[in-house]
Amino acid sequence: MIEEQAKQVEKEESKENPMRALKISEIVLNCGALAEKLERSIKLLKMVTGKEPIITLTKKRIPAFSLRPGLPTGCKITLKGKEAEALLKSLLDAVGNQFLEKQIGNGQLSFGIQEYIEIPGVQFSREIGMLGFDVSVNLTRAGSTISERKTKKGRVPLRHRISKEETKRFMQSMFNTKILERKNERK
Repeated sequence: MIEEQAKQVEKEESKENPMRALKISEIVLNCGALAEKLERSIKLLKMVTGKEPIITLTKKRIPAFSLRPGLPTGCKITLKGKEAEALLKSLLDAVGNQFLEKQIGNGQLSFGIQEYIEIPGVQFSREIGMLGFDVSVNLTRAGSTISERKTKKGRVPLRHRISKEETKRFMQSMFNTKILERKNERK
């Protein structure tokens, strides 16, 4: 009886549906800054990724922070494909391959790099100084773009959406990460 159940489980695992496989959709590196710090932030993201970042502009007026629409408030860069995966491995090394439970969501993961010199292979630059940035990772499955296209737009069913548990399993299996429950466990 137990042997039959084990054989059935093996058959189900071998017939894994390729449409259910997770992959990295994109990685967004974001650095918020104003004036002089913005120039340093642009240099930082360019040094880390090797690509030119774009400048983000404010959309709302917030008088308490002296913000008005059209004012540059940061920079960001989006990476996809193999280079995104390679960069993610080095960024995960910078945080010790550890995440807090609250940093993981449904098909997404966000974390911060406190100082860029923690990234393996990146040297300190006097022009940049000490800066950090935020990293957002989005996961996807094959066929999920039906909700984003212009014509014949479809709805992604609940069984095809990525849960928080699936995100955890993907990060643990692909990148050997550790999920921590509380903040005081992190080193």
